[in-house]
Amino acid sequence: MSELTLFLIRLAYLAILWIFVLSAISVIRSDMFGARVPAAAREGGRRGATPKAPKTGRQPSKRRGAPTHVLVTEGANAGERAELDQAPILIGRGSDAAIRLDDDYVSTRHARIAASGDQWFVEDLGSTNGTYIGTARITQPTTITPGTQVRIGKTILELRK
Repeated sequence: MSELTLFLIRLAYLAILWIFVLSAISVIRSDMFGARVPAAAREGGRRGATPKAPKTGRQPSKRRGAPTHVLVTEGANAGERAELDQAPILIGRGSDAAIRLDDDYVSTRHARIAASGDQWFVEDLGSTNGTYIGTARITQPTTITPGTQVRIGKTILELRK
């Protein structure tokens, strides 16, 4: 092999190595400090931070027996709750989450609970470890009712009245 070929192979190897190192640093940074939130989402509050909720544009009716809040029933944050009148509710480790979970298996923006008419849906936001209803992993917005257990990492949440 010529000296030029060896030099180009070494240079390509070094470039690939640096790409790997920089991508590893990027992943570590996002795990430690969270994802960047665009300025428009910060100005709009929690509603602006969750733009694609499966909803019809109207708030759910306040009928008797309808759920009023989401409660963390098991896990490190047991007892934490979020009122459903502030829907959609973002769940995750990020600072913009309505229910902030201290769980190593939870993504920064892990799941969202939103309303469509009188029904409530839970949606996984592309998390690494998934969102489960019972033992079934969900891949699309799924209807939940009061008392349905939603598992995110080691944490279990429920809709409550």
